[in-house]
Amino acid sequence: MERRSPAIPLSRHLLRVRDLIDRAYASPLDVPALARSAHVSESHFNRSFAAAFGETPHRYLLRRRMERAKALLRAGELSVTEVCLAVGYTSLGSFSTQFRRFVDESPTSYRDRAGHHELEAVPACLVRRFTRPAG
Repeated sequence: MERRSPAIPLSRHLLRVRDLIDRAYASPLDVPALARSAHVSESHFNRSFAAAFGETPHRYLLRRRMERAKALLRAGELSVTEVCLAVGYTSLGSFSTQFRRFVDESPTSYRDRAGHHELEAVPACLVRRFTRPAG
């Protein structure tokens, strides 16, 4: 008698993909590759991910990158170009455009306005909660 292993539920694959995005947001991730890692078609993956997490996988990836960019800009230790590269962009123009879409201001003005000294005494979890990009 052949014993088959139980199928892994899609929800488990989706959680793994979300964890991958959280870990490797600066890597060149694309939706087709993420869908393959979840073992489903791209369209099914997009629908399932959005139903489970409230946003498309691409939007989730962009949001994670913007959250990290904001943290790096607040720290003030890196230039805007260095932040751009650190969060997975290869073009400063693309990064600046996406940053402005998510945050409603340029990376430079955000860094200048949200100087790192203001948030030093606040726990990082609270900073992330209240500075999360809109959307």
